[in-house]
Amino acid sequence: MYDYENCSESELIRRARRGDVKAFARLYSQIYRDLYRFALCVMRHPQEAEDAVSEAVLSAYEHISGLKKEASFRSWMFTILDHQCKKNLSKHRLETTVPGADAYLEAQTAAEPDYAGQQDVRRAFAELDEEERMIVAFSVFGGYPSEEIARLTGRNAATVRSRKSRALAKMRARLQG
Repeated sequence: MYDYENCSESELIRRARRGDVKAFARLYSQIYRDLYRFALCVMRHPQEAEDAVSEAVLSAYEHISGLKKEASFRSWMFTILDHQCKKNLSKHRLETTVPGADAYLEAQTAAEPDYAGQQDVRRAFAELDEEERMIVAFSVFGGYPSEEIARLTGRNAATVRSRKSRALAKMRARLQG
């Protein structure tokens, strides 16, 4: 019996590439919380976040052989999740063009409990454009430095820092006023 708990990430990735489901599950368990927080931040609804994470993880498992560098596993997973979130948001936008959908979503959000202004923060975050939300989510929930976010988004690191700063300033202004 193999000891997955005490195995290095590199070894787990190698085993997962060879089709070891338990190795992939162990890798996934190490980053699930960060993936979920990122998706929740982007999708703004717990069930939609769970769906995006599930779909991204299935896609990652199916394509793990395409992972080029073992050290990039975490950013690779977040990139897949980012694409899945964008795909789901696009699909969601099409569905919300149905009459009454906006009122339903507002009522659903209003029904959620507001812990320490959590709804205000969510609204402020929701007012950011898609790129700003991605940058803030990668930074805050993924814990990525601006250089890594730049690589993931195809932007310059200085651009990422300025857009993050601007996005956080927008959120701060929304929360204060």
